[in-house]
Amino acid sequence: MKQNFTVRQGALDGVETFLAVAKHRSFRRAAAALAVTPSAVSQAVRALEARIGAALLARTTRSVGLTEAGQRFLERAAPAFGELVAAVEAARDLGQRPTGLLRLAVPRGIVPLILEPVIASFCRAYAEIELEVAASDEMVDLAVGGFDAGIRLGQFIAPDMVVVRLTPPFPFMVVGSPDYLRGRTRPERVDDLRGHACLRLRRSNGSIAPWSFADGSEAVEAVVSGPFIAHDYPTLLGAAIRGVGLAQVPGPLAAAPVADGRLEALLTPFAVTTPGVFLYHLGRRQVLPKLRAFIEHVRHQGTEASRDEATARRPRKPG
Repeated sequence: MKQNFTVRQGALDGVETFLAVAKHRSFRRAAAALAVTPSAVSQAVRALEARIGAALLARTTRSVGLTEAGQRFLERAAPAFGELVAAVEAARDLGQRPTGLLRLAVPRGIVPLILEPVIASFCRAYAEIELEVAASDEMVDLAVGGFDAGIRLGQFIAPDMVVVRLTPPFPFMVVGSPDYLRGRTRPERVDDLRGHACLRLRRSNGSIAPWSFADGSEAVEAVVSGPFIAHDYPTLLGAAIRGVGLAQVPGPLAAAPVADGRLEALLTPFAVTTPGVFLYHLGRRQVLPKLRAFIEHVRHQGTEASRDEATARRPRKPG
């Protein structure tokens, strides 16, 4: 048999009023404290007593006291109401300023791209925010997992999420170390990879990711083979630096080792471009000040990094 359940209405109606009367032992002084009329106070208390089914206050023309039921109710209701008020204040605080625990779900391969450069500066700038990063390649449900937001490559974000761009689009690069390439023919076309040791990524669903390329306007996927499989891009990159084989990794992750000569970029005409890295969350109503502060901080750091890079590339005038 199906039962009908309804939310009980007005469970707390009149409690604050009763507590004020019990504190001041006066309807008039309670009314002044609550900024209402004595008549409103009297009506609220009578309604509360009617719902409870017992008189809570003993009234005379000269004084107000507590009945036994009123005393028992006061002993339990006062601390509970105080906790409720404190809970409201705590929740309101989170909605008014950057504070509290900020939980982010981030794939391990994205951590070096986005978070490592900004974690220290963000924690210094917002001392009242606790930043928790859950680094996992699993596709997590933000609501079920209790996360404020996630960070992923744009192509892996569900369409119903609200997204905030954190990086511009960037290529996926094939890289290899000078030690690995020494004595080997460098690949000039995608088909040339068949003769090379290619390091592969296992996705969170258990499948091995193919390597993706762009041949003009045509998307090409290459099923490669090699001696090593990892679950994240930083591990693949480290193996490539040590000469285990070739790896295909996000361009920003490989930028530093390519710049300092530890790796060489290969097949660059066929590099596929990813939409970039995005922060995603459940909706605009979910953006508390702590999350808004993080978004703005990451954007600011990205702007500063781009400005510094542009300055470094600008030709110097001869002295």
